[in-house]
Amino acid sequence: MKTGTLYGIGVGPGDPDLITVKAAKLLAESQHVFVPKARKGSESLALTIARKHINPEAEIHEVLFPMTMDRDELEAHWEDSARVIGEVLEAGNDVCFLTIGDAFLYSTYIYMLQALKRRIPDIQAVTVPGITAFSAAAALAEFPVGRGKESVTIVPTADDLEEVRQAVSRGGTIILMKIGKRLGGILDILENAGALGKSVFVSHAGMDDQRIETDLSKLRGEEADTGYMSIILVRIKSEKNQ
Repeated sequence: MKTGTLYGIGVGPGDPDLITVKAAKLLAESQHVFVPKARKGSESLALTIARKHINPEAEIHEVLFPMTMDRDELEAHWEDSARVIGEVLEAGNDVCFLTIGDAFLYSTYIYMLQALKRRIPDIQAVTVPGITAFSAAAALAEFPVGRGKESVTIVPTADDLEEVRQAVSRGGTIILMKIGKRLGGILDILENAGALGKSVFVSHAGMDDQRIETDLSKLRGEEADTGYMSIILVRIKSEKNQ
């Protein structure tokens, strides 16, 4: 029996209307849709975004990817999910796997595809790119990401924030992603660099609770989850581009 095709689909940042035409077409035809979620009992955000495009007769399969830094635990979930998805593919069925934003930008799909290739070396995979969160944030805030010959740096913020400091010191356009609980520390770095007024904060882009802040000082003292599903765009001119 011929193995089915895996379709990795980036569903964009949050607005269902920002899903690509190709992704919507595949979802409307697919009989098996796999959706990642962070914990049991919670709704998959990727599913929420894509739901109106999904074939009403499709079987929805949930796979768990907990928000943990424990590499062994994550790999166990990747392998277990690859086994479940692989069984559906090996039965001759095509599969759509949803992921927020773009499928190859800090996405669970990257690791899922690697795990599936270990299980099915000759797997047929088609990846459908999605609109990135920072592209949506830039459009909402009218914030130019690339201007002239200025550099663009994407930083997934880490707990020690050293890469954020280095990126801010180099200048250009800086895209800060995966902010989460580190918002307060990032604000400190931007303020110390005189960049607080050169930044814009966008959270839950395209969703009902979307928020755009051009005065980042308003974020001081907010709840710990304010940085979840958020992006900070920073533009610091270098001396040669003043």
